[in-house]
Amino acid sequence: MVRRITQSLAFLFLLIDLGLTAVSWMLAYWIRFQSGWVSVEKDIPPLSACLWDLPMVAGLAGLSFHLVGQYRINRLRRFREELWGVVQGAGLLLLFVLAAIFLARSPYEPRLALLIFWIVETCLVFLGRRLAWSTLRKLRQSGFDLSNCVIIGSGREARRTLRALRKSRWLGLNVLGMVDEKTPLNADLNILGGINELPDLLMREKIEQVFIALPLKRFHDVKRVFDLLGKTMAEVHLIPDLPGLSGLAIQTTSLHGMTVLGLRESPHHGINVLVKRVMDFTIAMLALFILSPFMALIALAVKWSSPGPVFFTQERCGLNGKLFRMLKFRSMRADAEAGTGAVFAKKQDDRRTGLGTFLRRTSLDELPQLFNVLKGEMSLVGPRPERPVFIDRFSRTIPNYMTRHSVKVGMTGWAQVNGWRGDTSLRKRLQYDLYYITHWTPWLDLRILFLTAWRGFIHKNAY
Repeated sequence: MVRRITQSLAFLFLLIDLGLTAVSWMLAYWIRFQSGWVSVEKDIPPLSACLWDLPMVAGLAGLSFHLVGQYRINRLRRFREELWGVVQGAGLLLLFVLAAIFLARSPYEPRLALLIFWIVETCLVFLGRRLAWSTLRKLRQSGFDLSNCVIIGSGREARRTLRALRKSRWLGLNVLGMVDEKTPLNADLNILGGINELPDLLMREKIEQVFIALPLKRFHDVKRVFDLLGKTMAEVHLIPDLPGLSGLAIQTTSLHGMTVLGLRESPHHGINVLVKRVMDFTIAMLALFILSPFMALIALAVKWSSPGPVFFTQERCGLNGKLFRMLKFRSMRADAEAGTGAVFAKKQDDRRTGLGTFLRRTSLDELPQLFNVLKGEMSLVGPRPERPVFIDRFSRTIPNYMTRHSVKVGMTGWAQVNGWRGDTSLRKRLQYDLYYITHWTPWLDLRILFLTAWRGFIHKNAY
């Protein structure tokens, strides 16, 4: 039943795409030639020529979105995958249409109208997809299109998987229980049977999804599960139990027939580096233009409130461990570390000036780091920079700590907007930093900047 629904959904998405493609094709003609928004210097091609090419364009749309995998229905598909698939499909469609018009010598070949068509097509198909998925997810929460599933295991990772699936009801996954020989410590878990009973269980309960959540020490059981499921049609998902490596973004590739798992492949390379740099420079320039009068007032207040320089510079480690001088408004006495050496700031730190207490509490002392961003030493978003003396200590005791330096350090970060700053767990902070590094997108940077502004600069752990 569920597989028939999946096939019907694929067909429904195809119909939606074809309909929206037809609307986009006609809308592009109207915008270009009849709306009055764009000047028309040559003869307007007849509407009949546009309509003549419409079946060809619709057929190429179905082919394009099929080639980029838009009709493979996946309950676990993410938002960014959907968006990227639509962009790829619309781009491929534009290339196909250009080639078809050239080869068929079609009388309708206005270049600007084709560009408008591509933009409108991308927007409408994406909005159509999101509306369709939103409707389907609401129906699933009401009990429609449910798929029975089980979790192999009963340990920590299995319980985490159970909680995650129960919270994500929009996936339409009905968790029947756990499959494991071991007796769980938690009596509330519903154990359906042992691993050897799995084939009969799948047939009896019509289970279509299996989540394997076993610890690494039970890898032999993972292979046994795969062997038992070899004669079934169930979809199998492996939840890797990799403690301490939660920042992994596993990528699968093939090398001469061998499956290779990339456990830590940073997205910060190629065009992504340029995109991030352009974003940093543009937003930092805009922020300095808006905040410069306010920063000038802070500088005057620092100079007036206590003896010493306005700015405080300190050596920090940046990209690839390269040292740079990080800039801040001075918030402590000029001789703050004369007797103590390098130490962390405390909650009630008597080295702070009166104004400095306010600046640190509101994080306004960090504003001069916008100049570090303009120089390319820092980014707006990234792991927070640390002092070399502390890095040497942390790298000896915290696994993977140096991975933080595979990207530029930032004024704010994923760890900070989630509350991990100041005197909080370094391991948790590293966990969030690694997640940011391996899952980076421009949209994640914008989200972090928005959360930084939305939640304010004041935080209980800022001192």
